[in-house]
Amino acid sequence: MQFSIGVEYALHCLLYMIDIPAGTAVGIKDLAAFQGVSETYLSKVYTKLRKAGIVRSIIGVNGGYELVRDPESITFWDIVQAVEGNSPLFQCAEIRQNEVLLDKKNLPDAYTKCPCLIKVVMLEAEEQMRMYLNNKTLGWLHNQVSNKIPPEHKRETVEWFNKLKSR
Repeated sequence: MQFSIGVEYALHCLLYMIDIPAGTAVGIKDLAAFQGVSETYLSKVYTKLRKAGIVRSIIGVNGGYELVRDPESITFWDIVQAVEGNSPLFQCAEIRQNEVLLDKKNLPDAYTKCPCLIKVVMLEAEEQMRMYLNNKTLGWLHNQVSNKIPPEHKRETVEWFNKLKSR
């Protein structure tokens, strides 16, 4: 299993948006330039984040995106679902029903009709990951990062985005 690079793009860019003053929109072009990532791909990611109600788009000369919800209420799982969708990570095709000997043996219903044990284990693992990612919020990430970077880096980041708005 692998999450797309879009999840990383979203987490990093949303993290920077927390420090942008309320009511200030940030453009995709600016976020992409700051992170050194594809503007086209980031635009697609932000369309998904908008549809999920994590950001809203602001139209106009100073348009862009702003956070809709409090960072403490945006979980990693919310972001993963927004970017990757809601499909289960494990797709069980019930291939055990295709077994060559299935017609020749009189196997008990406990083998053929019960939930596939492989599926059960994989869905339990996914649930554990979902629970873990639901306990990590964008606000938590912001606090962790803020404790690790020098205060001047945070200030310079906000100033960098503000300079773009004043042009």
